Amino acid sequence: RVALTVALGGFLMGFDASVISGVVTFIEPEFELTKIELGWAVASLTLTSTFAMMVSGPLSDRLGRRPVLQVAAVLFAISAVASAVAPNFTTLVAARMLGGLGVGAALIIAPLYIAEIAPPAIRGRLVSFNQLNIVIGISAAFFTNYAILRLGQSDLAWADALRIGDSSWRWMLGVEALPAVFYFLALLAVPESPRWLVMHGKDQEARRVLERVSDSLQAEEDIRAVKASLQTEESVTSVTLRELFRPALRRVLVIATLVAILQQITGINSVFFYAPTIFEQSGVGTDASFMQAVLVGLVNLVFTVLAIVFIDRLGRRPLLIVGLGGIAVCMMLISYGFSSEETNPNLILAGILGFVASFAFSLGPVMWVLFSELFPNRVRGLAVSFVGLINSAVSFLVQLVFPWELENLGNSVTFLIYGSFAIVGLVVVVRLLPETKGKSLEELEAELVRE
Repeated sequence: RVALTVALGGFLMGFDASVISGVVTFIEPEFELTKIELGWAVASLTLTSTFAMMVSGPLSDRLGRRPVLQVAAVLFAISAVASAVAPNFTTLVAARMLGGLGVGAALIIAPLYIAEIAPPAIRGRLVSFNQLNIVIGISAAFFTNYAILRLGQSDLAWADALRIGDSSWRWMLGVEALPAVFYFLALLAVPESPRWLVMHGKDQEARRVLERVSDSLQAEEDIRAVKASLQTEESVTSVTLRELFRPALRRVLVIATLVAILQQITGINSVFFYAPTIFEQSGVGTDASFMQAVLVGLVNLVFTVLAIVFIDRLGRRPLLIVGLGGIAVCMMLISYGFSSEETNPNLILAGILGFVASFAFSLGPVMWVLFSELFPNRVRGLAVSFVGLINSAVSFLVQLVFPWELENLGNSVTFLIYGSFAIVGLVVVVRLLPETKGKSLEELEAELVRE
């Protein structure tokens, strides 16, 4: 229950990020945007989320995981309303950037919290709830975009009274305020992270939380394990960025950084944030392009569920290998579909759905599970923020230049580049990535972090 509640931050992140996919069709002509300005309208959220990822981990180390998530919920709500009423491009970007602060905080702290409360045997599955909620949020945004588009075209009196037809993109953005308020209220029933409580000397509170998760014997064992991992360390509040670059952490930092780059450089947010645009360029109409975007969301959801089912059975490494292979093949298929003399919309749709399925089965959920597992207790908040920042920075660049790439390089070359990155990533994962399933966080620290 706690994991699902905390993971609602992932829902808001997914919704906030992908709702713009339906909005770009309307704001480009309304605000007379250039391609780079259009890319900025999409990517601006990711820019501030990059900053939030860097500060939210250390902030949560000081204040607690739950208070930071509550602030994120408030930011989501304010951003949704401000975006909906934005009178110009600058105001819209500013509102999106405010929401980005919530996105960055939720994206980092939610999986971190879940990993710190979950038993090792089901940790991968529970942490993946966050990714599941992200894809549910993405799917919900695609669906509400399509529903609002159709309502705007209907003859319903109440839809006309609400000016849904004239202001459809504003309704697409504003509806997010409802789940944001619900998330804030739901967090009131969530306890603080037990590992955070132990690190701040609040053993009795941590024991009460852990006894609700498992039993009293396991709770005592968990508390002893956390204390043992911190015994020779200074207070958690003294951790600095320099400490991440100690030789002892080099292996886990390199692995996490490579996975962080790989998740975004293969083009997932180009598809999620520009899906209707891509489908329109394949030759289908506006309504069909929005409907195909709904299919993208549904495929993403189904294969994320499959990943959650198998991540603790098969392990993290096999899922990444299978998924990256599928990403490479599907990106090449999309590239071929756009390069043929007559663009093949069915081939492009199949390639995009296959790509989304491969991503959802691998890089989507597995990256955040690995982030929550690889780093030691003392530096976990800062380390996850650091690699999350790298992930978000790459995402920002991909989103920003994608409209420019389509216009100047063409669809075929753009997707060919993404496929090439996937092939390189497959080689890296096969050579470097260890398996982490079924081991406690303290066992992984002893195995991977060596002075």
